[in-house]
Amino acid sequence: MATKEGSQGPVSKRYVSELTAPREVIDELKHVSNVAYVTWIQDVAKAHSTAVGWDSPAYFNLGAVFVVRKHEIEYLAPVVEGERVRLTTWIENWSAATSERHTLIEKVDSGSVAVKAKTLWAMIDFATGRPRRVPQEIKSAFLEGLDR
Repeated sequence: MATKEGSQGPVSKRYVSELTAPREVIDELKHVSNVAYVTWIQDVAKAHSTAVGWDSPAYFNLGAVFVVRKHEIEYLAPVVEGERVRLTTWIENWSAATSERHTLIEKVDSGSVAVKAKTLWAMIDFATGRPRRVPQEIKSAFLEGLDR
């Protein structure tokens, strides 16, 4: 199990998926729009959660869900229509009520990094709308999940 030095705790296993940039996400500059990258970052995070057993119904049964509190995105190289990209995501840090998720978007053909992102996800209780402590069972699911 991978761990990070310091008080923030262990990191999660990495989750990897690939996609091809479709025409619908290409902007007037002829490359993937910023909005599409945000969507991809959210979608791969949700896929990672589902892969470790925490899909939307599981969160609804818990009465809480992760919501985005903050995105930091660094755009390093454009992706164009038809280009294949690899999205790799993992949780780097945990706090009582948050997780810090990192995402890399790399061009499959060249291996070059197109985007680096860091997202702070906060666990929110449905009943109160307030932050809620992340249960150990969720942290454990990500820690024990498959490298994929």
